[in-house]
Amino acid sequence: MNVLITGATGFLGTHFVKKLEGLGHTVYISNTKRCNLNKIENLYQFNDIAFDYIFHLAAATKAGDYCLTHQGEQWENNQLLNTNMLIYWKNHQPQAKIICMGTSCSYPADLPMTEENYLVGLPGKDLYTYAMTKRMLLAGLMAFEKQYGLKWLYFIPSTLYGPGFKEHDNHFIFDLVRKIYNGKHYGSDVELWGDGYQRRELIYVDDAVDAMLDLLDEENEIFNLGSSNDLPIRHYAQEICNSVGYNHNKVAYNTEKYVGVRKRKLEVEKVKHLFLNYCKTSLKDGIKKTVEFYRDNYGNENKER
Repeated sequence: MNVLITGATGFLGTHFVKKLEGLGHTVYISNTKRCNLNKIENLYQFNDIAFDYIFHLAAATKAGDYCLTHQGEQWENNQLLNTNMLIYWKNHQPQAKIICMGTSCSYPADLPMTEENYLVGLPGKDLYTYAMTKRMLLAGLMAFEKQYGLKWLYFIPSTLYGPGFKEHDNHFIFDLVRKIYNGKHYGSDVELWGDGYQRRELIYVDDAVDAMLDLLDEENEIFNLGSSNDLPIRHYAQEICNSVGYNHNKVAYNTEKYVGVRKRKLEVEKVKHLFLNYCKTSLKDGIKKTVEFYRDNYGNENKER
């Protein structure tokens, strides 16, 4: 099976590359250095290959308050890479099924996060621009299906976590690991944004990858992927403190900093109807593996901080 993966060197992309290559598939990659999607011509290098699947995982965004201060860049960059990918798919790889990633921030704040509400109402204002580019990606998939008969899947994961992240990835769970680990081993102050009672949902990255691959035979569908268990930031901090041996009472919470939404939890009945136990990794084991990865790759205790 021939597979193209965009965003192949990102957190999710690296896990997909490893998994698919381990299954014996031929994997071709696109990233900012090799086949940058800002020019559609960069994709023409694959014209002689007939892909069975295209995993479009590339996105231009960052965690924290980036979405508040880079709305123009986010709109331009994401619209460009999504449009180029979909046009290339239609014109050169119409036999391929494309698998794309959405975002939970596209959901309106006042409705349950069920798949049928993904395009209803307005996303929250803080993440509005990025959220709307992801909605437009879905709109493009649906339009190409209706006019040209192309096949697609669209996944909306809760926050992905696990080993393999970049050292300075600021998604909240990796930020917690880095700060608490450094607090334990280097004496750094551990300050977290908000009061710690804002709730978030995690899904272990390998569980998400396996679920997406198990659903490949589905067509033209949207699926939420989450653990069905949203917890306060303080709970995740406590789990990480337990894992690294740090006193949780030393963690400070700064309510003056950007917090984001107070609660975000996906409804996952649709996918659970097909795969009841797709979240196989417990939070305790997932945190342990994530902390161990940080320790083994970035936690040299002799390194100056």
